[in-house]
Amino acid sequence: MDLASFLADVDAQPWADLQHAYGSAADVPGHLRALAGDSEEAASEAVSELYGSILHQGSVYGATARAVPYLARLAGAGYRTEDLVALLGGIAEGGADGGDSDEAACRAAVVGELALILTAVDAGDPGLRRAAAWAAAMTGAAEQVLPALHRRWKTETDPLVRAELLGAMAHLDPSGTAGTATAALGADEPGEVRIAALLACVDGGLPWGTAHHAAMLSLLPVNGLVEDRMDLERNEPLQYVVEALLLRDTDADRDATYTLLDAALRNADPEAREEALWAAETACLLSRSAPERLSGAVEALMADPADAPAAYSLLAKLGLRAAVTAPALVRLAAGEGDPADRALEALVAVAPDRAAALLARDLGRRPRALRAACGFLIDGTADSSFPYDPALLDAIRARLGSAGPDADETVRLVLLLGAWGSRASAALPELRSVLPGSPKAVPKVLAAICPPEHRAATAELLTAAARTGPEDGRLAAAAAVRELTGETGPLLAAVAGHLTPGGPAVREAARLAAELGPEATGLVPALRSALSESGGTRNSPQLDADVEIAAALWRITADPETAVPVLAGVLAEAEPTWMHWTLGRAARAAARIGGAARPLVPALEGLLTDRVQIPSAVLALHAIAPESLDGRRAAGLLLDAAERDADAVTALEALVALGPTALTADHHRRLTALAERDRRVRASGVETRIAPADERLREQAREAARTLAGA
Repeated sequence: MDLASFLADVDAQPWADLQHAYGSAADVPGHLRALAGDSEEAASEAVSELYGSILHQGSVYGATARAVPYLARLAGAGYRTEDLVALLGGIAEGGADGGDSDEAACRAAVVGELALILTAVDAGDPGLRRAAAWAAAMTGAAEQVLPALHRRWKTETDPLVRAELLGAMAHLDPSGTAGTATAALGADEPGEVRIAALLACVDGGLPWGTAHHAAMLSLLPVNGLVEDRMDLERNEPLQYVVEALLLRDTDADRDATYTLLDAALRNADPEAREEALWAAETACLLSRSAPERLSGAVEALMADPADAPAAYSLLAKLGLRAAVTAPALVRLAAGEGDPADRALEALVAVAPDRAAALLARDLGRRPRALRAACGFLIDGTADSSFPYDPALLDAIRARLGSAGPDADETVRLVLLLGAWGSRASAALPELRSVLPGSPKAVPKVLAAICPPEHRAATAELLTAAARTGPEDGRLAAAAAVRELTGETGPLLAAVAGHLTPGGPAVREAARLAAELGPEATGLVPALRSALSESGGTRNSPQLDADVEIAAALWRITADPETAVPVLAGVLAEAEPTWMHWTLGRAARAAARIGGAARPLVPALEGLLTDRVQIPSAVLALHAIAPESLDGRRAAGLLLDAAERDADAVTALEALVALGPTALTADHHRRLTALAERDRRVRASGVETRIAPADERLREQAREAARTLAGA
């Protein structure tokens, strides 16, 4: 390569006008020069910089496709060839087939350099052969690539290269590679090739049989066998196999999965058990039967106290199904320091009734267990069913009365008391004392636990907090006064004080105004003035606040003249990809208005093209203009959304609203399957909450099926 001519060509490109992950691609020529320079350190840094800019976390850009020919020329000239071939593979992996997007342009650019890549499949250096096999597969150009990979497979002897070749062939032709993969399962092949063969068998759709089961168990632990692979999607093979088999969603594959996991969890090798634990956690997130199917192996995991902590995360996902481990956890939780706290945290999940007394014994030094007992904070409340315990109540009172708790711990303790309701009334003095430091959390709990004889004094305290307390707690204090006494004066005043345009609590203030209904007539001017200015630049908090204001104006005045135009503005301005929850809230607000919101019908019908928006849009259209809906088509769309966890809760609510006449026999079958299938519907969110949320959704689906079948 004529380096001077190459660099002149590089400099002639309009890099400054192209974009990568960090904006202008004006720095790309410098990196290309460094790759061709004499400094090994500078060249290495250039590779790293290019991974960060033109291939940022797998994403590609306009500058990426322009850089591909220059990267290929450098690789072909011997400059950092292995690194650059791998980079080209990553660019192809981040690309797409067809269209006129940056992604399509990038993949097409790499396909244009296949001659170089396929030549490298036969290079003398095994590292380059591995990179070339993977990169060639990432182009997706099976017709051009597979013959070269098959030819190399017949002569290749290096285990890692053979593994990469097998993975590459399976990527391009999963079913066609299954036979080659099966032949490579034998004990005469190195472990790296055998594990690649197992993964290829799964990708090829082969049933998981006794040979696969035995091979996987014989290879455990397996992560080390793939740590040098280019393929990062399968860098935890046991977990990958478990996920792939469960996603097939057949009885045979589930049986094979849980037989494999049971054996792996009982493996004598600690590293193998660690891999099995992670795979078992994945099963819990995917399969409703996982807790029951895995419960038999968990007791053995706790036999050695030194090994027990590795199982805690799985125990949290198994919950009460892992109650058999409670005696071991009790012994561990009776110790000292963080190890005891972690054991108690697990005990909270599997046997909360046995955890309460231990938590009471050393409350100040058990932050993990307290966090688990309180559950996760959802809309300012404790999502917790932790059992009431008199000793723990005494411990919480003592803790709140000391100088020990920080703000976060105080909130957790307060919320736990609130979950117990009137049983925690003895803690009234301590709650009053911490009100100034936790002005948002304490008022609601004070109202929840306050006995009748103390309501007047508590209301007086809260009224003062609503008027002169910390600004961020005045709404909560005023709302608690209303709950305790029915008096609305403090709440009206607090809401009025927070209805300032762009203020941080406008949305909450509007929500509380809506609860007051016609009593809040005097707040209408303030609500109107708190609306944000439209113009295409509003953010989610502003739009969400406007939705609440519109809902409040409707609840207070029953006049759609103001509320409906506000919702129309939100529906027109909210960006579907990033503001789908805002659109859903607007649609729900429109549904509450009913027929008077008919001007919103075209905008709501426009949401029916987006699966995430379908449930709230159907719910709104049914309430506003039911004649505009094709009931059976809407039912099918709702089931599509629910099955894909696209606002499934609202989808089921809307399905019930449509009524039984909208459902065909196939719709009924799908609804029943949604409730009774093994594969979880809820598949995203905080891991420890996925299973509980899915169980609630399952009950909702069952109730919907009963309602629609019996109506």
